[in-house]
Amino acid sequence: MSGTLYGVGLGPGAPDLITLRAARLIEGAAVVAYPALAGGDSLARSIAADLISPDAVEIVMDVPMTVARAPAQAAYDKGAADIAAVLDSGRDVVCLCEGDPFFYGSFMYLFARLSPDYEVQVVPGVTSITACAAVAGMPLAARNERLTVLPGPLPEAELRARIDGAESVVIMKIGRHMPKIRGVIAALGLTEHAVYVERATLPQEVVLPLKDAPETAPYFSIILLTKGADPWL
Repeated sequence: MSGTLYGVGLGPGAPDLITLRAARLIEGAAVVAYPALAGGDSLARSIAADLISPDAVEIVMDVPMTVARAPAQAAYDKGAADIAAVLDSGRDVVCLCEGDPFFYGSFMYLFARLSPDYEVQVVPGVTSITACAAVAGMPLAARNERLTVLPGPLPEAELRARIDGAESVVIMKIGRHMPKIRGVIAALGLTEHAVYVERATLPQEVVLPLKDAPETAPYFSIILLTKGADPWL
């Protein structure tokens, strides 16, 4: 019998936002897998560090953060092979994923590779979107309103068209795209409606009106934008 792979969402960063189900699985795991920046630390492991048994075997997937897709895909190929070897031995693997595994989560790449041949169970996590809305005190949608989620790397023209036609907007993966995104929002006259959130729920958390946000932004930052005044009232 093969083991089971558990894709466990860790939430946005604060360890006490890990769900009870996820915590229980991590605490009982004999084998834990997680992504790490190539040659660097793992945010996923740091979130769950207090729950990982000192006797657990750890599978580290060194994933390079590059525009080219091939290096990251190769890293997930290797990670999937390492995990498959453990599953074939009959042992379960708990794979850690920041946020939610199926919402811009790295686990989905392992799921695509392993789910055809192995039992895979996914444990959802608190998303960065809901965490950012909470720390900003900013309801995102009510009644029949639509919430649009956009990745920052979108071309400028597409980003502008999608924001212009939306009601509430969340822009993720900001990083080096901050100047372009700010310019688009300013051109639409919506800067006063936007809030910038960086590293939500972590000790380094930053929450600012977009007009006061820094010129450069880390990858783990989000812009929230709602049109109109207090639409939830």
